[in-house]
Amino acid sequence: MLPCVYRLQPVLALLSFTLLTQGENCPATCLCPDPHTVDCSGRGLTRLPDEIPLDVRRLLLADNWIPRIPSDFLVLYSDLVYLDLRNNSLSHIEPGTLSTSSRLVFLDLACNNLTEIPKGTFGESRSLIKLRLSNNPYLSMVNEDAFTGLTSLRELELERNALSGLQVSALSQLPSLRVVRLEGNPWVCNCNFANLFTWLVENSHKLPNGIEGMECSLPTDGRRVPLSQLSQDSFRECQITLTLTDFLIIIFSGISVSVAAIMASFFLASTVHCFQRWSKGTKGDEEESEE
Repeated sequence: MLPCVYRLQPVLALLSFTLLTQGENCPATCLCPDPHTVDCSGRGLTRLPDEIPLDVRRLLLADNWIPRIPSDFLVLYSDLVYLDLRNNSLSHIEPGTLSTSSRLVFLDLACNNLTEIPKGTFGESRSLIKLRLSNNPYLSMVNEDAFTGLTSLRELELERNALSGLQVSALSQLPSLRVVRLEGNPWVCNCNFANLFTWLVENSHKLPNGIEGMECSLPTDGRRVPLSQLSQDSFRECQITLTLTDFLIIIFSGISVSVAAIMASFFLASTVHCFQRWSKGTKGDEEESEE
């Protein structure tokens, strides 16, 4: 038995070292239930904790007062797959902050103070499967390229925010999307909403409650109506409404035609003037010859 014990000594020593250092690597105000999980939820934190183990895979930071994430915070945590920042004081996420999280699968940014999701916020986190952005009461703008590169994203939660409109391209560029939640937003049923309405009808199977769980405000009187009471005919007038681009094209075309007409008139007048002078000169020469 003794030779077997001697052979196991290196393994036992490594195991003892891991167990002893696990508590030392855990941030003082947090719990570490296993070697790859750091739970700092509900600790009243006003900033990210120090000394987070580099091999952390699950980082739980919910229910704190954290106002921002440093742009280089995730550079060292290449094994991170689960990040919970729910119910904090985040007002914005700097573009590129999350682009280094190549293995991140779950990201929860719900119940914060985010105001917009700009282009490049998530970089190209191709492993991200679930993204929660719900219950941000000031979130009123999502850039049409905000989710570019999230090719594995299956669940997107944008419910109960302050969105009055959303570009369809923000959703159509998510090839793996299976579930999207958009209810509880102050949608406005204007012409800008027409394309989104069409997308919602065609992809109602991706909405947990279909379009029945969504409402929008009429631009005329502000009255809220269920989307289930609307149809494509409700936006018929939008099909003949000129966009800003159309107006610019018309204005530019009009200016071009006017300039061309002025140049043509100037050229014609110059030609007539030259012809008249030539005619006078020829007539004068003939009179001199007769004399």
